[in-house]
Formats: sequence, structure tokens, C-alpha cells
Amino acid sequence: MADQTHVLFVEDDDVIREATQLALERDGFAVTAMPDGLSGLESFRADRPDIALLDVMLPGLDGVSLCRRIRDESTVPVIMLSARADSIDVVLGLEAGADDYVTKPFDGAVLVARIRAVLRRFGHAGGGDRAEAGGAAGTGGVLTFGDLEVDTDGMEVRRAGRPVGLTPTEMRLLLEFSSAPGTVLSRDKLLERVWDYGWGGDTRVVDVHVQRLRTKIGQDRIETVRGFGYKLKA
Repeated sequence: MADQTHVLFVEDDDVIREATQLALERDGFAVTAMPDGLSGLESFRADRPDIALLDVMLPGLDGVSLCRRIRDESTVPVIMLSARADSIDVVLGLEAGADDYVTKPFDGAVLVARIRAVLRRFGHAGGGDRAEAGGAAGTGGVLTFGDLEVDTDGMEVRRAGRPVGLTPTEMRLLLEFSSAPGTVLSRDKLLERVWDYGWGGDTRVVDVHVQRLRTKIGQDRIETVRGFGYKLKA
């Protein structure tokens, strides 16, 4: 297992759990499958997987609450699995700290592609080759926007001198904005650059992450440009 990506998969449906586990293992993943939220949390704490796949509807501890517990302890990537493209399910999962979501029923190849896309983002959470561009004040790898400092070399953010804890996805999102302050970035462009989508995706993923980022760096730091996207105030 040491040489394999370790996936924690929490799903209460026996058929889906077993079939998905076999499919992921055929693609080279090491999978720990759990049937409920409480056992999933215990497994996460014991094994510290590389990525977690969580069904929204789970007995004992629902998937959203489990995601929130995981996010309180770790920045490990989380993908939520929802039985329907319900706005409440999707938004609640993303607000709890999930990095992406997949709607059931899903094709095994699509799920693997989404897992690998998330892992690529977390394995290359940098992006400093672009982050030095733009009109921000600063020298070296530190960009300054008022009381906000973005260290693109150390992958650290400070606000008024205090560290700001960001998930890797939030960090990549901030780096995209920091690379071109004052420039409007469309939701589709952010999906392509931050979420590594080579296809159309759900822009709610962007909207919720922007809101999460705002709560950490300042609500007025990122401006919504209606009909176009978002921009970081220069």
C-alpha cells in the first residue's frame, strides 16, 4: 500500500461500495471501504488516507458532517458522492470543505479521472510560475495586497501578519487571483486552471470555494463581476 494511493471510500450501499472498490483497485488504488460515517472517521484517523470519497447520505454520521470532521483535522482532499445533483447536497458538501463532488450513478472511468485530477492539484499545489505576474507590490515570492501577504514560494498566506490556513484548493484559487490582480477570471477559466477540468464543470464548485476563501482573507478582497466572474482587487 505504501507505493499506492490510499483511498478511503465511505458508502452504505453494499453493491455500490463493493463494485466501486473493485473498480478503483483495478486502476491501481489501495482502497479502504467503510459502510458508515463513524467507522469512516475511525479509519481516517487510523490510516490517514491520501484522499477520501464520502457519500452524502450515511448512517451514524452523515457525509457532510464527516467531511467537516476531516477538514477540522486535515487538508486531505475530499470528494463527495451525491445520489442526485441536488443543490442543497452539493453546496452543503462544498461548504463543509469538500474539494469536488460526483453525482451517482457515476461511470467508473469518470470517477477515476476526477480522483486523479484532485490528486494532481494536491501534488502540485504550487503555481508560483504564474504567481509572480501581476501588479501586486512585493519582492521575490511574496505578493502583497493591502494587509494580505501571499508567499508563493513557501505556500503561506498571512493577513495582518497572522497566518491564514487554506486548503490546497483554496491556495491554488488564491494563486490564480494573485497572478493577475484586477483581471476578471471567469468561472470556466477557474475550473480549468484550479480544478483541472478539461471539460465543462459545475460552476457552483467555484462559487462556494470563492466564498470560503473570502471568509478567510476578507469578504471585500475578491469582487464579483456579474455575468463574467471574479477578480482580486489590486
